[in-house]
Amino acid sequence: MGYGSELSETRKLNVTIEITHPENRPLLDEKAPYDMKYVQWYALRYLWSGTIEDETYTYGSRLRKPIDQIEEAIKRYLEEQRDRQITLVIRFPIDIKKRLGNKTHEPPCLSLIDTEIYDGKLHLTCYFRSWDAYAGLPANIAGIQLFNEALVSEINRRGNLTIETGKLIFHSKNCHIYKRQYKLVEELLEPKHNTNRIMLKSKDAIRRSRIDKDVEKIHAANK
Repeated sequence: MGYGSELSETRKLNVTIEITHPENRPLLDEKAPYDMKYVQWYALRYLWSGTIEDETYTYGSRLRKPIDQIEEAIKRYLEEQRDRQITLVIRFPIDIKKRLGNKTHEPPCLSLIDTEIYDGKLHLTCYFRSWDAYAGLPANIAGIQLFNEALVSEINRRGNLTIETGKLIFHSKNCHIYKRQYKLVEELLEPKHNTNRIMLKSKDAIRRSRIDKDVEKIHAANK
């Protein structure tokens, strides 16, 4: 196994997904390998907020620093809803490096989120350089929808507007299923047991205790 090349049989699957009504509930299928608690954590802590303990970076930390792109996007849409130049960039030029200091560096899978308001709705177009179809894609889509709902809510609150969330469009040049996930995916396609959800038990799994604590803190802060 080489750098950035965990074995899979769909390494070159170039995909585009367009979801016309991503606001429809439920955001997750009952057989998804995680629950809504994880998706809410992912949206709030990994996308919307900043750093997380033990993580080199999060998408949110890069969206917030060195320039708070989320805040700037809100300000620009308050000034002009027809602005077509608001792209949130997660990948930095330094990500071209294979190593940072004495550590191997992994660039973010989600590279950018392009935004545009038309027909009274905020539409997002996202690019993933690499996309785990089993352990990443469902939570990414659901989490980005929650991120868009938070963004729209903040624009509406500050500007007394009535914008709604719109389409989610995703592009990835490398959507894949890892070999270690084959049995899990086969079970979803041809279930042998009457189970509602197969929870991940690998490095892709939720760090359950830490996430539970984070969710509790978020709920407490919002009371």
